[in-house]
Amino acid sequence: MRRDILCFSHLRWDFVYQRPNHLMARAAKGGRAFFVEEPMFEGESAPTMRSAVRDGVTVITPILPTTDASAPQASLRHVVNDLVRRSEILDPILWYYTPMALPWTDHLTRSATIFDCMDHLAGFKGAPPGLLMLEAELLRRADLVLTGGAQLYAAKRSTHASVHCFPSSVDVKHFASARTWRTEPADQATIPHPRLGYCGVIDERMDLDLVAAAAAAHPDWQLVMLGPVVKIDPATLPHAPNIHYLGAKTYRELPAYLAGWDVGIMPFAHNEATRFISPTKTPEYLAAGLTVASTSITDVVDPYGRQGLVEIGDGAEGFLAACERALETDLVRHRRAADALLAKGSWDRTWASIDTLIASVLERRTRSERRPVARRASKPVSSLPITASVPSAGLRSVES
Repeated sequence: MRRDILCFSHLRWDFVYQRPNHLMARAAKGGRAFFVEEPMFEGESAPTMRSAVRDGVTVITPILPTTDASAPQASLRHVVNDLVRRSEILDPILWYYTPMALPWTDHLTRSATIFDCMDHLAGFKGAPPGLLMLEAELLRRADLVLTGGAQLYAAKRSTHASVHCFPSSVDVKHFASARTWRTEPADQATIPHPRLGYCGVIDERMDLDLVAAAAAAHPDWQLVMLGPVVKIDPATLPHAPNIHYLGAKTYRELPAYLAGWDVGIMPFAHNEATRFISPTKTPEYLAAGLTVASTSITDVVDPYGRQGLVEIGDGAEGFLAACERALETDLVRHRRAADALLAKGSWDRTWASIDTLIASVLERRTRSERRPVARRASKPVSSLPITASVPSAGLRSVES
């Protein structure tokens, strides 16, 4: 039987390849997956959509008139209704990454509602008003809640009867290709060693003072920074002859860059935006064969730091010491230990486990003769007093 998933995300498919991409690409192998990303505001034409297929997933970009920028709900509802009609989507699974989509999707019938809570969005810079209220409503409506890490699980497990922890995983084969890569990317080829590299979004979660301190304390170290700069002024980035900003790279390109690094670094700040993160790059660095240095992000300390796979240090002195230890680590022994841990998890295994949970939900709902959410005697989300509901650039994240 065909299974349709309608996924609503605060992230664009082509932004940074992360959790939503991995899971929806795997979902698309067992049915149709539609990924509705945040809207673009262009001109004055009537609401419409752009459609593209990525990794088997139909990616939908709502195109709205600029006059809708402050109140896009009605137009977004029109676009999603048009998508459902044109694609003959019947009783889909509604999969939410952002609660901000509720006001324009609450009328849809569905076979199940899933909230994949990959980040504490309310802690992000620019988080829209009403987010926490809408998250509470989504938790009330959800059949299944997934969390992107242990810290998020601890925070959410008492809010719903069916919360399940699925930390960041990795496509080992993709990143392990870095261990045998021989051709250097042109923009990295002339950078000397040792290279300490970071890949991901450069935003308010980064402790840029640590990057500056590392560059100043060790002029021989080369700090290679990959990724888009988001929500912070590029003029505030530290600059030095040994700091290299190479811009955003595609998921396909990453192994070639990681192949030329000596250490993977995660110089995260300690703030509300990093309190619950479970950085995807941790297992990706390890699969690429790198030693790793990080600040004491809880989901990095346990399990990776506790098992000796990531060197942990805070403040300039502590982080520099962690980088020095990572540079001195026995690589053969490190890779052996990392591979043993990585063998226990993958995005394929994660999706298989989630798919089993979904099947159980659908079976239970079939037995109980489910009713569409839109017909429940409950207050419609569209009537809730929110002051903003654009899915919102302020919520962009790397999943770290």
